[in-house]
Amino acid sequence: MANTYEIRALYNRDTIVVYQAYRDAIAKPAIKEQKFVSPFSLNRMTWIKPSFGWMMHRSNWGQKHGQRNILAVHIKRSGWEKALSLGVLTSPEKSVFRTGREWEEQFKTAKVHVQWDTERTYRGAALTYFSIQVGLSSQIIEEYVNDWIVQIEDFTPTVRKLHKLMKSGDKKNFNKLLPKEKVYPVSIENKKRLMIA
Repeated sequence: MANTYEIRALYNRDTIVVYQAYRDAIAKPAIKEQKFVSPFSLNRMTWIKPSFGWMMHRSNWGQKHGQRNILAVHIKRSGWEKALSLGVLTSPEKSVFRTGREWEEQFKTAKVHVQWDTERTYRGAALTYFSIQVGLSSQIIEEYVNDWIVQIEDFTPTVRKLHKLMKSGDKKNFNKLLPKEKVYPVSIENKKRLMIA
C-alpha cells in the first residue's frame, strides 16, 4: 500500500520534472528562451509540482483562465533536493513541530514552503493519499531560474491530446501518453521534516 505522503514524479539520474501552468505572456517567452523571463516575477512565490495528475486537476486540463499553457520543467535533482532540504510545511503538524510557535518561527523565515494536497484521479476524484507542491520564495527563485532549469518543455499539446482521449474513453492510448511517474527517493532527514512516511 502506498504511503499517505510520498513524492511521485518523472525523473532520471540527473533531473526531475515539475509542472507549472501559465498564461501566454509568461509561457511563450519561457519556451522560446528556455528560461523564465519578464513578465515572470522573481519577487513573488512560484509553486512547482511533480504530480501531473494534480496539475491537471488544478488547471482543469489547461482550460482555466491564466493556466492554459502547461510547462514540464526539467530541473536538476540537486536543485530539487536543495528545495526539499530548505522546505518548511505550511501547517504546524504535531508530528514535526514541538509547538505552534516553533513552526511559526521557521515558517516566517523559510525560503521554501511545502504543502501537501489531496491527490486526484485524472477525472478529478479525490484519492486517499497526498501530492506535494513546493513553493519557492523570492529568496531562491533566481537560483531556480538561472541554475536549476535544464529544459522547459511545452506540454500543452500533449495535455490537449490526453484530455480528448480521456473524454473519448480511449484508455489504451491515454495511458501510453501519460508521464511515467514513480516514487521519488527522499533522505531520512527530509522524510522526517516533510512528514513523508
